[in-house]
Parts: sequence; structure tokens; C-alpha cells
Amino acid sequence: MDLYVTNPGPIDESVLYDQDKHVSSAVWEGQERGALRCHEHTSKLDQWTLTPKQLELVHKAGFGYLRLIPAISLDNPLISALVERWRKETNTFHFNVGEMTVTLEDIAYLLGLAIDGEPVMGVTYTSCDAVCEKLLGKAPDSGYTSGGMVKLSWLKESFSHCSEDALMEEIECHTRAYLLYLVGSTIFSTTTGNKVPVMYLPLFENFDQAGKYAWGAAALSFLYRALGNASLKSQSTISGCLTLLQEEVLALCWSYYHLDIGRPKLNEGPFHVCFPLVLKWKGKQSGSTANRDLIFYRKALDTLKSCDVEWLPYINIDYRIIPEDIKNSLIIGRSKTMLICFDKAERHLPDRCLRQYGMSQPIPEDVQRWERKSRGVDGGVDLSGKMELELSEWLDRQLNIVEGDEGMDESEYMQWYMKITRRFVGRLIPLSSEFQRMHAALSDIAHIADTVSTQGMDSHQTESVTRIRYIVHECLKDQVGTSMLVSSIPQVEHGKRIRGKERVRRQSNGKRRRRDDPVQCQAASAEGDPDQSQLRSEAAEIDYSQLCLTDGLHLCHAGSGGVNEQLHTTIEVDGTSLCHPANDLEDDTETCITIAVTEVDDNSQVCHAAMKDEVQAVSESSLETSEDVVKHNSYSIVV
Repeated sequence: MDLYVTNPGPIDESVLYDQDKHVSSAVWEGQERGALRCHEHTSKLDQWTLTPKQLELVHKAGFGYLRLIPAISLDNPLISALVERWRKETNTFHFNVGEMTVTLEDIAYLLGLAIDGEPVMGVTYTSCDAVCEKLLGKAPDSGYTSGGMVKLSWLKESFSHCSEDALMEEIECHTRAYLLYLVGSTIFSTTTGNKVPVMYLPLFENFDQAGKYAWGAAALSFLYRALGNASLKSQSTISGCLTLLQEEVLALCWSYYHLDIGRPKLNEGPFHVCFPLVLKWKGKQSGSTANRDLIFYRKALDTLKSCDVEWLPYINIDYRIIPEDIKNSLIIGRSKTMLICFDKAERHLPDRCLRQYGMSQPIPEDVQRWERKSRGVDGGVDLSGKMELELSEWLDRQLNIVEGDEGMDESEYMQWYMKITRRFVGRLIPLSSEFQRMHAALSDIAHIADTVSTQGMDSHQTESVTRIRYIVHECLKDQVGTSMLVSSIPQVEHGKRIRGKERVRRQSNGKRRRRDDPVQCQAASAEGDPDQSQLRSEAAEIDYSQLCLTDGLHLCHAGSGGVNEQLHTTIEVDGTSLCHPANDLEDDTETCITIAVTEVDDNSQVCHAAMKDEVQAVSESSLETSEDVVKHNSYSIVV
């Protein structure tokens, strides 16, 4: 059996050390949260009317290309599946082919934003009045503000139209309002969906100075933080939806270029390129996507192959359309540095994704752990004094350009990578089926423990049997609440749930034993061989004379075939075993159920069960008679 059927990874947790906090852990346990939803405000950008003077100021500030990006048809299930593959420990997507990420180079090509320059950082605000009055010419009413944030709707209502003959001061105020709206609805959108922090506003006070900031690096830092937050499991993993930030749509466009999964068929016909490259995906996609839900994309990413990956998607573009300032800064796209956007500092690690630069991928260096802190403090505080280390890394960005060795063998890397990554997000077998099989097995084990006689046992053996009874019943008690959770999970793949009290039966010819089968009915009848059923229900009589002590702690049933011919189920509790013979079943394969008890704090116990060999869950109602139920649970005991 493939190890990853039961262990999706990571086997070595030195890299993905926060696996237990990741959404893939919740999905593996059956806690689906569904597709993310997106607060979309870019469609209202075209409601702004900019004068030629305003357009000139927007270009000076560095947003001449970002303003061209229209609303893009969203594929929320695909973005949601990508989020499940994002790891904040490395700021990369973990696919089966290796790590990939959105790089500074991608930002430059896709959005046309500057990836080199001064860090985007400034002063925080807890109220909007003073800064809006100074830089916009008026302050919003209290109903349009929340702390240091202002509603996007107020900006659009108050500043979306500027007179052609307006004074320069008024033009600048309207343009600042537009830029604040632009970044607040695209690269710096918040979870509120309709507000933007006014802390960005002072950065637009001088438009020439605004053009010197590394807005692309700030956008990537914001994207990394958003993906990292969305990739964590939370209370909303059981029901409801998480919010998808608008900047995460960038990840969608990135995937269209790099992955042949969910890529839309464009309406525009022949291939052509315009800048920024995200415009390639302008408009709605054609073709049916009705069957492309989250499960569809999750499976596609779980089985991603190298042939589905475009490592160098920009290699054939016409470089004449790339602005000179973008071309000159592309070297920073390979900088191993810290990305900064006010209080958000995230590591850019291109050394983990060298194949995206046309280089061979060796085993990368360990990622230096850093604590992500929310440094938003009282108003009027300059964050540059609180982020000296992060600023120092960014200032040294030119000194940390990664290089690679072309033509090296990547097999060593892939062997290492398969040990440290999470290979699968979704289960190959639905969790509800596994739960029902486990519950049925525990029910039968409880039946064995409840009906075994302690006559002839010493005190230690009797205590062991009592302990087994307690542990199994505690496990079943704990599973009552869990069964409610599992039954509430929609079964996308199998659609059918097994209802009622469960029993475990061996897989044989696929036919159920029924009372109308004369052969099987005779085998189950009272006149049949008494050794056919070593255990009965509590009301039934057990032939205790057939039980004998062996090897100190072993009590075996001496059937006609002898102990050595007994195939059995084993229960281990500190070395004590319960054994189930399978000689009355149709084949000679072994059925084995193991219960391991681990001591934990406060003398409580954790019960883990592992089932070996194929079993099938059967509802009790399918057994026509009490004799069938008895026959279905033929066991002997080893204690």
C-alpha cells in the first residue's frame, strides 16, 4: 500500500511545522469549508471619470498600468483550491511537482507595478478626520468611517468626477481620493470589503515621491499575508465561508499563466499580448465550468504533473511592450529579501522556486522563521522605528540575488521534497466511510469485551478485561458526537451514507447472508455446529469450557480445529490481547484490528484503532434474524 494513502505528509515536519494549523488538516478530517467568496469592487472603478491632468498624476504616482486592469471573471473554487496548497512557512504553493510561488517578477509582468524602490511604510492612524481634511479637502461623516478606515463608497460619491477647469489643488485632492480607492479595491483590499485604511493617503501627498515607492513589493507582501491567513483552518471550516481578498485574484491570473488547470478559453481569438500581462485574461471565460467545483480543482492539484506546469510563461512575449523601468528592475525579481507593506513583512524566497527562472532546483536552505506581528498601534506612530530588521533586509536586496546551477540532477531535490511536503489535500477514501468502518469495529470489540467470562482468570487478567471494556466504551462514547459531524458532511464523491447501527463483516462474494438462503440459514440455525459461534449476545449462553489459558495472559478458544488454526482479531492494551477467530468465514485471509492505548495527562487514555484487511460496514437492519446477528459476530477471546 502506498504510504500516502494513510499519511498525506509531511513525513518530515521540519519545513511545514505548522501543519496542524493548516486548512489541509481540517479537510483531511472531513471539515469542509467550501469555496471562498470575494468582495469585488474593481467593477466600480470605471465609474470614476479622470481628466487628462488626473491621468498624468496617476502615472507619476506609479499606477498608470494598474488602473487599466478591469474586473476579471472570478473562479472562486480554483482560487480556493490554490489557497489549500499555500504554505505560510515558505510563502510558496506546495504541489506534487515541487514548490512554486508568485514572485516579484510575476508582479512586474502581471500588474506593471514597481518592484524596486523605497518600502511602502508610514504613519498609522486611528481616525480619518485630520488626514482627510488635509489631503482631500474634506472629512467624511462619522457613518463613513471606522477607526482609521474610510468607506470606499464615500470616496466614489465625493470624488469620482472632477471638473476639467478645476483648480490644481482640487485636482490633486480628487486624484488622491482615486488612488486611495484604487489600492483599497485592488492590491490592498481588506476583509471588510468596503473600507480602506487612510494610512496610505499621506504617501500620495507628493505624486513624484509616490512614484519612488516599491508598490509591487508591497502588493506581494499583502498577497502573501492574505494567502497565509486564508490557508489556516478556523471556526468557519465547519460552516460558512471565509472572505477572499481582491488581491488574491492575482493568484488566479498567476495560475492561468503557470498551470494548465482551469485555464479559461478566451473570447478574443488569436493569441496577442498587451501590457500589463494580466489584461490577457480580460473579460469572461468561455466554455462550461459547471462541474468545476472545489473538489474538482482539489483533485486536479493533488494529481498535478510536470506537463501541466508552465515554468517560464513569459519567455515568448514581445519584450518591446515591456516598459523600460520594468525591464531594468527585473533582476530584483530574484532577490531573497523581505517584502514590506506597513506592518506586513513577508519573506520573498525565490531560491525555493528556481525553475520559474529557468534554473535547476537544488535542495534549498532552511527558511529562517520569523514572527508575523500586527504592529498597528496608536495613531501617529511611524512604523519604520519598529521594523528595523525588516527594513535592513530590504535595503540589502541587491546583495541577495539568487543564482542556480543549470543542468544539475533534480532527483535528490524531489526525494527530499516528497518527505517535507503535503502531497494530498483530499482523501482518496471519504472520511465518513472510514469513520463508519471504525465505529463498527469498535462496537464488535465492545461486544467481545462485554461477553467474555472472567471465570478462572487471575486478578491482573480480570483487571485487563475491565480496562479494555472501559476504554472501548469511552471511545464509542466519544464517537457519538463525532458521528454527528461526519454525517453532516456532504459526500460529493459517493453520495450515499450508511445509516443505522453498524456491524463489521468480511468482504466475500459481495452477497449478504439471508434467511431465505437454505445453506446459510442451516449454518446459522440452532442445530448447526455449536462451534460456529463462540460468542453470543449477553442473553445467550457461552460455552466457557472451550476457553483455556495459554502463555500466562492468553486465553484461547479450543475449537475443533485447534488453537493454531484460529485466525484472529487482536486487541492490545499494555501487552494484553483479545483475539478473534475467522475460521468460520469464507476465505482464509486474516482480519486484524488493533487497539493501542496511550497514557496521557490526568490518567486519561487515548484510543487509536487501525484496521487491516478490507472490511465492509453493514447496517444491522440488513441481518434478518437474531441468529444472523449472532453468526455475524463469531469471536473467541485472548486476554
